[in-house]
Amino acid sequence: MEAKIIVNAENAAVGRVASFVAGKLLKSKDEIAVVNSEKAIVTGNKASIMQDHLHKRTLLGGIQRGPHISRVPYMMLKRSIRGMLPRKKGRGQEALKRVKCYNGIPKEFEGKKMITFEDKTDLKHLPLGKVYQSW
Repeated sequence: MEAKIIVNAENAAVGRVASFVAGKLLKSKDEIAVVNSEKAIVTGNKASIMQDHLHKRTLLGGIQRGPHISRVPYMMLKRSIRGMLPRKKGRGQEALKRVKCYNGIPKEFEGKKMITFEDKTDLKHLPLGKVYQSW
C-alpha cells in the first residue's frame, strides 16, 4: 500500500489520533498509514485504564461470544478509528479499508514526511503497548 498520508501516533492520545484519521478518511479518498501505534497513549491513571480494558475483555461476553477485543496495539488503535466512522454505511466501510495501522515504522515509510502530534507526556497516561502487558 502506498499511503499518501502518514500519521505518527507517538506520544499522542488515542482518541485524538482516531478522530483526526477518521475525519481525514471521510473528507478525502487518500490512504492513511498510522505508525508507532504501540507508543500512542491512553490518558488516565494506570489502575483505571487497566480496569476498563479488563472489563471489555471479560464481562462483555468472553471468549465464546463477542466482542472480541484484540490485545495487539495496532488493532486496538484501528478499533478506535472504526468507532469514529459510520461503519454500517458504505462510505464508512470504504474509509476503514483505506487505513492501515502499524507497530513501529515500516521500512517503506522511513524518511518520509509524517504528521505528528504535540507531546502529551505531562498527563497521567499509559502507552497503548503496555495496556495488556501487565496482566
